[in-house]
Amino acid sequence: MAVRRTRPPQPLAPHGIPGHLVEFVEALRGQGISVGPSETVDAGRVMSVLGLGDRETLREGLACAVLRRPDHRDTYDAMFDLYFPAALGARTVLDDDESDTDGLPPEDVDAMRQMLLDMLQDNDELANMDERLAAMIAQIVEAYGRYNSSRGPSYSSYQALKAMNLDDLEGRLLAGLLAPYGHEPTPTQEQIAKALAAQRIAQLRKMVEGETKRRTAEQLGRDHVQMYGVPQLAENVEFLRASGEQLRQMRRVVQPLARTLATRLAARRRRSRAGEIDLRKTLRKSMSTGGVPIDVVLKKPHPARPELVVLCDVSGSVAGFSHFTLLLVHALRQQFSRVRVFAFIDTTDEVTELFGPDADLAVAVQRITREAGVYTRDGHSDYGHAFVSFLDKYPNVLSPRSSLLVLGDGRNNYRNPETDLLTHMVDSSRHAHWLNPEPRHLWGSGDSAVPRYEEVITMHECRSAKQLASVIDALLPV
Repeated sequence: MAVRRTRPPQPLAPHGIPGHLVEFVEALRGQGISVGPSETVDAGRVMSVLGLGDRETLREGLACAVLRRPDHRDTYDAMFDLYFPAALGARTVLDDDESDTDGLPPEDVDAMRQMLLDMLQDNDELANMDERLAAMIAQIVEAYGRYNSSRGPSYSSYQALKAMNLDDLEGRLLAGLLAPYGHEPTPTQEQIAKALAAQRIAQLRKMVEGETKRRTAEQLGRDHVQMYGVPQLAENVEFLRASGEQLRQMRRVVQPLARTLATRLAARRRRSRAGEIDLRKTLRKSMSTGGVPIDVVLKKPHPARPELVVLCDVSGSVAGFSHFTLLLVHALRQQFSRVRVFAFIDTTDEVTELFGPDADLAVAVQRITREAGVYTRDGHSDYGHAFVSFLDKYPNVLSPRSSLLVLGDGRNNYRNPETDLLTHMVDSSRHAHWLNPEPRHLWGSGDSAVPRYEEVITMHECRSAKQLASVIDALLPV
């Protein structure tokens, strides 16, 4: 019988502090945070000045050196905790007078919860708590979160949090915060107490998750935690897997993406302002100089901003992707002479008026399903009937000046895809592209009609905001 060998703990900085800093920077790049050579040099100077004595000061100093965008901070903090952990191995309380958390009996769950409650009630902010709470959480993770995996000992924040029963703890904490106000606290006092209790429990949960990642990284390596335990950048999160909070974070990156794309487009237009070389006329003119092309003849540029027609699926499966794309298109509306937006689930309706120059975009995308006639049947995606209703109600929208952009996953619930109508729409447009948020390997699986649509229109995989920006950048008119 083969014996599985566990991975021995690795030294934290096998190549010294400079090498460790370089590894940290490379890990940040691997997560999508752009850190150049100059930022790396700055980080080294920050570390030489601040030293390693104060961990939180070092965290803030390195963040100032390597971060360019505030929305990357959560990912940075998670990576910093992996490469500059708060401790190595199990934690202990150094002060013997405060050692009431040492040797916590694993079976005494009620005593553990009571000690946590006392700590939460005695401190105004968890961030200011001393090493007693850190040692307490470490013992909880060791006692209740440890388990044996196929790769050796590991730790689960779910198991540790389940043993702590945070819902009950929050209720008891709230009761303790309201006790000084008597039996009838005012609504304001109650609201403040609820917010404070929720904040402390959230901070406690974050500390437990951080301790779990620290211990797991020691046992299974940092790469394992980086793969599963580090939050992705908002622009790298897949639309179809994003949570509500992640979608809200993604909406905050729309304006930076739009500014970047607009800057690139302006640069391309400046370069193309003089026009391309007209080879035939250049060679013809060179006959007067013995065939030497001294005078280059340029083609006359024909700058034009086409009309953009957006046809988007707003059904529940792809609503997050469609909403984000609409926000990005709205931010880039000045790059087109006109933008018209049509939404559908099983029936198409125009929603352009919801995206006026002064409109609240977050409200606009929510109003689509409430106010627009995007479904008249059973409320399930029907691309074929959406194409039928689009051409019936808006037969003259598409023209040789129009660029057609279709947004959706192409899942048609096994209904008629009406590829002939899509062909007519593509032929009526100057350009036509389809943006699909599903992974390419799923195209054609189940009720997906993508293979049939691919025969008619160019389809692009757009699973994340970063990938979408790259596609939009390539499709923008010049």
